[in-house]
Amino acid sequence: MQRYFCFSKENDVFTLSDNDTYHITKVMRYSIGDNIEIVYDNKLFIASIVNVSPLVKAKIIKQEENSSSSYCVTIAQSLVKEQKMDYILQKGTELGASSFIPITTIRSIVKLDDKENKKIVRWNAIVKEASEQSKRVDIPVVMNVHTVKELSTLDYDYKILCSVNEQEKNIKTVLSNIKQSDRILFVIGPEGGFDPSEEEILMNNGFIRTSLGNRVLRTETASSFVLSIINYIFMR
Repeated sequence: MQRYFCFSKENDVFTLSDNDTYHITKVMRYSIGDNIEIVYDNKLFIASIVNVSPLVKAKIIKQEENSSSSYCVTIAQSLVKEQKMDYILQKGTELGASSFIPITTIRSIVKLDDKENKKIVRWNAIVKEASEQSKRVDIPVVMNVHTVKELSTLDYDYKILCSVNEQEKNIKTVLSNIKQSDRILFVIGPEGGFDPSEEEILMNNGFIRTSLGNRVLRTETASSFVLSIINYIFMR
């Protein structure tokens, strides 16, 4: 059953957005009487379609039990080309990331300039779709683009800078004592790595430089790797 996030409800009837209405009627070809899953206020419902034009409306049949990630992991990702960024957001959402922070660095190839607002809207649409596909009951937030200096001031229980240097403390050791209530920030650099001056800013503000092992991962692979480790640690 297809899942949709809804932000409009009156009594026991949901009203879907323009985009979701198009997907329901034109892509899925659902009609009146068909059932869909709807997430509203982080709660999961089964609802029956009662109207399809101009917007789809669906009436609650029942509320379902649901589970969501009980940990908070933010991925701070250096800006990369569009296709790679889309991949990072999709897979990160599927693997349970709570939020994403795009960061601009000295060695970033991509510069957004006046396109930032449009990109943020597009990226938030991507994580919404990925949340529906992966059956989440929450949607990660894609924040505004941060500089390394802005990133360094954020408050987390663990602030981890992913490094390609094998000599650094490995991620297994760093995460050995984490608790589900801890808020964790993973920082992933651009394809050319961080400039030493940027690493110094982060290290001087409580970040732990951490090795991901003896293989050099692509920047678009690193977030999936660390989120998979977190999922394994807290797997029930």
